[in-house]
Amino acid sequence: MTTNTSQSDPQPRQDAWLAKHQDHARRVAEARPANKAVLFDALARAGITRVVVNFDGYGDSGQVERIDVQAGEAETGLPEDQIELIEPVYGDPEKLERSTHTLSDAIETLAYAFLEETHDGWEDNDGAYGDFTFDVGNRTITLDYNGRYTESFYSCHTF
Repeated sequence: MTTNTSQSDPQPRQDAWLAKHQDHARRVAEARPANKAVLFDALARAGITRVVVNFDGYGDSGQVERIDVQAGEAETGLPEDQIELIEPVYGDPEKLERSTHTLSDAIETLAYAFLEETHDGWEDNDGAYGDFTFDVGNRTITLDYNGRYTESFYSCHTF
């Protein structure tokens, strides 16, 4: 009997990928406070008190359905102000990418990033839906998430 030695041990490659992925996740978490601060500062300057982002996805597709904005108790829109967000570049531990976004685009960008971080694949199969609530006064972002799944039960009896 011969042993195939042409394939190398995949464990070092898996360990390297995992370390790279964990480093990127750490750097994303480190960038979050700066991104939140710039967004909440811009929302507060505009008099915005609350933003609710509704999302829905299934069948390998998902999207933000709508963004509701409040100034106090009144419904309002987002101004066209622009802010700069930072994002670590995957695989390059020294590089940060800076990009300019309207407030609407920045909110959507952060919502998608949080979904990827907490529920990667949220749009696959039966998918998920929910809301992000941006509370400007408390400077918090809360995710209310609803995952969908199909359940099946089978039983067979022979007597």
